[in-house]
Amino acid sequence: MDDNAIVELLWARDESALTEIQTKYGGYLYTIANNILGSNEDSSECVNDTYFKAWSSIPPNRPAKLGAYLAAVVRNLAITVFRKRGNLSNGGSQYALSLDELAECVSDNETTEQQVEAGYLGKCINAFLRTLNVEARNIFVCRYFFNDSISDIASYFNASETKIKSSLFRSRGALREYLKKEGFEV
Repeated sequence: MDDNAIVELLWARDESALTEIQTKYGGYLYTIANNILGSNEDSSECVNDTYFKAWSSIPPNRPAKLGAYLAAVVRNLAITVFRKRGNLSNGGSQYALSLDELAECVSDNETTEQQVEAGYLGKCINAFLRTLNVEARNIFVCRYFFNDSISDIASYFNASETKIKSSLFRSRGALREYLKKEGFEV
């Protein structure tokens, strides 16, 4: 079933929409949550919470891209669970590993000024991503938004892990320089 039809079912409050979401996106959502949490139980719970959030938020929301909408919901839920568990230093999940990799580009001081600039930082990162070629941008997003492992990304792009690591290394370096030019301390 296509996304528009699923959204229409949600608008009609037809519970079969949840089955359609689970069939079409269940594995995808679980992968995102598990990349962040590294726990089957917590990941399954986040996916179930995502179904509930979709049911509760559509309507009034009418997402143009249901898959992206659901991915953002599950990612935010999983990050919240991850933070509540206090595992920011735990290297067991792809999320923790990707945070460690990005630490060299973005400082982790949490002064009020930096919190205020967080919105600007997000805009700068988005602008930076538009400067990358499509493949480098997709690799970056796979790693740092979806928290995919290096081996999974290599598989998606039919490339070696060395190529993926090299691409990420170059992108992080370019991001660091871009943020310096924008006035961020890195």
